[in-house]
This record gives sequence, C-alpha cells and structure tokens, in this order.
Amino acid sequence: MTLTMKRFAAVFAVVCTVTLAVPAQQQNSSQREMSVEESYLQQSVELMVIREQSHADSREMKLLALQYIGEAIDRGNTSREIRDALEYMGLEGVLNQARENNRLVNDFPDIRREAARYLGEMGTPEARDSLLRMLVVDREPMVLQETVKSLGKIGLNDNDETVATIAFIVRKFDVTFPDNLLALSAIDAFETLAERNNGIRSPDAINVLMRIAEGRYIRPVQDRARQALSDLRKYAAQNQQNQQQQQGGTGSGS
Repeated sequence: MTLTMKRFAAVFAVVCTVTLAVPAQQQNSSQREMSVEESYLQQSVELMVIREQSHADSREMKLLALQYIGEAIDRGNTSREIRDALEYMGLEGVLNQARENNRLVNDFPDIRREAARYLGEMGTPEARDSLLRMLVVDREPMVLQETVKSLGKIGLNDNDETVATIAFIVRKFDVTFPDNLLALSAIDAFETLAERNNGIRSPDAINVLMRIAEGRYIRPVQDRARQALSDLRKYAAQNQQNQQQQQGGTGSGS
C-alpha cells in the first residue's frame, strides 16, 4: 500500500468514526437540525477527505474528489481548501509530476479539464488566478478549452491580465496548429469579458481576433471572430459617446 493510500485509509477511519457516532443521536430526533458543532465537524472531515483524494495516486480517487467538490460548490462552499484541491488536480501531470522508471504516471487530462470546469463554477478571484496558472503551463487542447471557458464564465479581467493570457495561448497554437475549438472558446470568453467589463481595450484580444478571422480556421469560427470585432467597436463607440456626454455635462455645469 502506498503512503498516499495509507493516509487516505486513516482519514476514512476518522470519517467512519464520525458517521457512526452521529446516527445514534439522529435516531431519537431525526428531524432535528444539525448543530453548529456537528456541521463544522462534518465540513472539516469532508475537506480532509477531499484533500487526501485529490492527492491520491489513482485516477478513480481523484474522480471521487471531483464529485465531492461539485457537491460542496453546489452548497456554496468556495473555500480555500476546495480551490487548493482543484488547483492541485489542475496542475497534476504538468507541474505536479510522478514518474516510475522515468515514465509519467499521473497525466490525467480529463481530471485537469474537470478541475478547470469546477474552478469556473467557483467564480472567485482566487479561482481565476488558479485558472491563469493552468492556462500557461498546459498543452492539452481539451484542458485549455475548458480553462478558457471558465475564465470567461468568471468574467474578471483586472489590468487585462485574463484577456492577455488567453490571447497568448491562442497565438501559441496558431503558429503551429490552429485549433478551431480553442479559438471558439477564446471568442466566447472575449465576448463575455467584454459584456461584463464594458468592452475590451486590449490590443492582444483585437490582434488575436483578427488572426482568427483571417487565418487557417473553418468559416464559422472566422465569422464569429469578425462578429466579435464588430461588437468590440460598438463598445468603443458607446464608451466614447458616454465620455463626450459627461464632458459636455461638466462644461455646461461650470
């Protein structure tokens, strides 16, 4: 038994102890609301199990961790422990590597993709930061696509960092092998980011959209890029009009 599995077995024993102790009380008052202490204990044990499962060697354990994480996020849990577990799994096989006989044994792109999806559902600034870290180091298209989608879903673009990072990844693939799905994910993300931030003023995003519109992509993707460029011009025109109205109002008031 590996060290990780031994640790998980120990945690599982704790869980069994807790879950066996509670039913005796619940039998007498099954409708009673869980006390603050019991709720805190249950949450602490759940986070402990999630951490151990996310760091386990097997893909099956990680899938269980993702299942529990999904349930926790549905209940509104966006804690640091949840985010740390997702970031660990999102970087596993890329930065967090395990090798046997010089062979990588923990490369699970589907796990990284699901971790990216749940980070998007968390929607916090910290989750956005984790996604940006994943985006610059991964090479698997399906992981990158999901990561870009999640960044668009969160919608944060402080100092144009999100837009610039997405643009960098699309350009990197554009040079070697243009990926239509990645380009489409980037277009969707740019549109969402523009909607939530009253436009996009980053030259990186505009240049990438132009490359997609005129590059080696299928026609529907090119058309979407052209439409996104048109929408960005509308945001710019509207912002300019608003500034002129504000300046006019200030001038007339003085």
